Amino acid sequence: MPKTAKIAISLPEGMLVAVERERRNSGESRSQFFRRAVETLMRRQEEEEMSQQYVRAYQQIPETKEEVESARRAASNILAQESWE
Repeated sequence: MPKTAKIAISLPEGMLVAVERERRNSGESRSQFFRRAVETLMRRQEEEEMSQQYVRAYQQIPETKEEVESARRAASNILAQESWE
């Protein structure tokens, strides 16, 4: 198991009550609950950064009219091959 560290955090009382209710319902310890919450937050931030990088890259080098037309033709060909029944 990786090395761990203990920390102390302060929460408003209402938030703590909600956390306790949620973690009891999920059967998690406080450590598991907060670890999962931090992992979720960090994953969302990473995904958001990746999306922003994609948008910036697209804005710098958008597809050409030829590429759009080629994708449209390919999609039309694929859809034409479907049985649709």
